[in-house]
Amino acid sequence: MTVRRLDPILVDRIAAGEVVERPAAAVKELVENAVDAGANSIEIAIEAGGRRLIRIIDDGAGMSPEDLELAVERHATSKIPDGDLFAINTLGFRGEALPSIGAVARLAITTRTAEAETGSSIVVEAGVKGPVRPASAPKGTKIEVTDLFAATPARLKFLKSDRSEAQAVAEIVKRLAIAHPTIRFTLSGEHITPFTYPPEPEGEHGFLRRLSRVLGAEFNDNAMNIGVEREGVRLSGFASLPTFHRGTSTSVHFVVNGRPVRDKLLLGAVRGAYADVMASDRHPVLALMVDLDPRSVDVNVHPAKTEVRFRDPAFVRGFVVAALKEAITRFGFRSASTGGIRTLDSLRPQGVPPRPVSVAHRAPSIRHSSAFAGWQAPLEPENWRQGLAEAQASLPDIAAPSADSRATLAEHDPSAEHAPLGAARAQIHGTYIVAQTEDGIVIVDQHAAHERLVYERLKRERAASGIARQLLLIPEVVDLDPVDADRVMAEAPTLESLGLVLEPFGPGALLVREVPSALAGGRIKALVQDVADALAEWGQGGSHPLEERLDAVLSRMSCHGSVRAGRRMRPEEMNALLREMEVTPLSGQCNHGRPTYVELKLADIERLFGRR
Repeated sequence: MTVRRLDPILVDRIAAGEVVERPAAAVKELVENAVDAGANSIEIAIEAGGRRLIRIIDDGAGMSPEDLELAVERHATSKIPDGDLFAINTLGFRGEALPSIGAVARLAITTRTAEAETGSSIVVEAGVKGPVRPASAPKGTKIEVTDLFAATPARLKFLKSDRSEAQAVAEIVKRLAIAHPTIRFTLSGEHITPFTYPPEPEGEHGFLRRLSRVLGAEFNDNAMNIGVEREGVRLSGFASLPTFHRGTSTSVHFVVNGRPVRDKLLLGAVRGAYADVMASDRHPVLALMVDLDPRSVDVNVHPAKTEVRFRDPAFVRGFVVAALKEAITRFGFRSASTGGIRTLDSLRPQGVPPRPVSVAHRAPSIRHSSAFAGWQAPLEPENWRQGLAEAQASLPDIAAPSADSRATLAEHDPSAEHAPLGAARAQIHGTYIVAQTEDGIVIVDQHAAHERLVYERLKRERAASGIARQLLLIPEVVDLDPVDADRVMAEAPTLESLGLVLEPFGPGALLVREVPSALAGGRIKALVQDVADALAEWGQGGSHPLEERLDAVLSRMSCHGSVRAGRRMRPEEMNALLREMEVTPLSGQCNHGRPTYVELKLADIERLFGRR
C-alpha cells in the first residue's frame, strides 16, 4: 500500500475529532475567541443541545475581510505574533477551531471592525469555503454553527441526549464566566434554564459577586478570601469553609493565566489541603486564579487545552496547599451559615413564608420537616379561638423533652454571653449543648467539638515535645486479624511516637501498655482496631507523606478520647468546652468535616415565631 498525502478536507475532519468532540467543545473554542477579541458582552444560544444550532454574538474587535478569509484556514491565527509558543497570553493560539468546525458542520461568520463602514461574511460548509461577501453588521462578530457533525454522521452516534449536551454547554459557559468576571455572559436555548451574568467590576468584590451568581448565593457567606504571592506566582480567589461542601468536584474551579483548567495537580493540592477537615467523599467549593509568567507554564499539552504543565509542579502544588491551609486555619472557627438556615427552614411551620433575602444572599431551598406537620396548628385567627382543648389533644404524640438543667443549674454569668459561642444554658438528649449569645443561640454537638479539640491537642503535643503517654495499670490484650496485627507491629515505632505503645502477644494479639494521656479512659480495643484500619487504608509508607499518615492515625485515635454522645455534662464543663473551642484552630468542624455547631440569630428566631 503506497503512502499518499491526505485530502485537506479529510485532514480538517480528523483535526475536528480532537478539537470538536461534542457541541460544548465547539462553544468553548468560539467563546474563547470572543474573549481574545476583547468582547465586553458575549451571547450564546443553542438548539438541540448545540447539535442543530450554536450562535455566538460578541462585541469584540471584529475582523477585516482579509483576516476573515484567512481565519477559516488551518493554522492561521493572530495570537502568536512572534511565533513563541512559550509566551502565550491568549486562550486560543493554534488556529484550528474555525476550520475544524467548518469541516464537520455549516459555519457562517459575520463580522465588522469599528473602523469599517460595512461588515463581511463567509460560509464554510463541510470543509468547502465560500467567498467573502459584504454584509450589514454591528461591531463585533456573529458565528452560527448549524447541523454539527452533519458531514460526519458517525460522530452523532456518540453524542448524549440533547439535555445532557445542553448541560455540558452550560457548564463550559459557567467556567468561562468565572474566569472572566468583567464580561457579560448570556446563555439561552432548549433543555437549559437561560441565565445572564452581568459584568462585575474588577477586584476582589466583583469576583465574589460573580462567584455568588455562578456557584450559588450561599457561597457569599461561606467563602474564605485568599490572596498570596510567592516567587512570581500569585494565587487569589475564594474557597469555601470546610463545612460547606459538595458531593462532586465540579464546583472546584482553577483559572491559570485567565484559562479555566481541570488539572490533576491542582485538584490533588485541594484534596491535600482539605484532607484534615473534610470527609474523603466530599469536595469544597472554590474558585482560585493562578497568575504566573507564561514561560513557567505550558498550555499546549492537551487538545482541548484543559490541562497545563508547570515548570515547577512541586512548588505550585505546595504553594496552593499552604495557601489553602492558612485560610482554613484563619477561618477554621467559623461554621457554614447554611447549617443555621437549614435548621430554621426545617422548623418553619407550613404556611409561613421564608424570610426575605436578596438575590446575593438567597438561602437554599430546603423541604419543610414533616415532624411538625402533624401537630402544628393553622395560623389563621379563626383557628386560634378554638381554645386549647384541641391543641392539648395532640400533645401526647410529642416525645417528652430530655433537657433538664435544674439539678445542675449554674450561676448566671452575663459576661459569658459576650463570648463568640456564648454561655451554656442546657444540654439536650445528652448530646447537644445549647448556649446563649448576645444576638442568638448556638447549638453544639459535644462529641464532634471535643473530637476536634482532642485531635488538635495531640497534633500540638506531637509537634512540640512528643505526645504525653499514660501507663496502663493493667495492660490490655487486643485480638486482631493476624495480617492487621503484623501491619500494626510494623509501624510500632511510629505509633510509639504518637503515644501508643504496643507489644506482640501471640498470633494476631497485641498487648497495649501505654496510651496517649488525652485518650485515657477511652475504649482501647476500638482504638487499636481503628488504628489498624487507618494503616490498612493508607498503607505502610506508600505514596502519602509521613505527615499525612500520622495525621490520619491521630484523627482516628482522637475519636476515642472525646466526650461521647449521651454523657451528661455539668454547666462548668459545657462552658469550658465552649471557651476551648473559641481558641482552638479549625474548631468549626470535626475531623470528618461535619459542623461542630449551628448558630441561630435572634432576628431569625423572631421571624420564625412571627415577631418580625
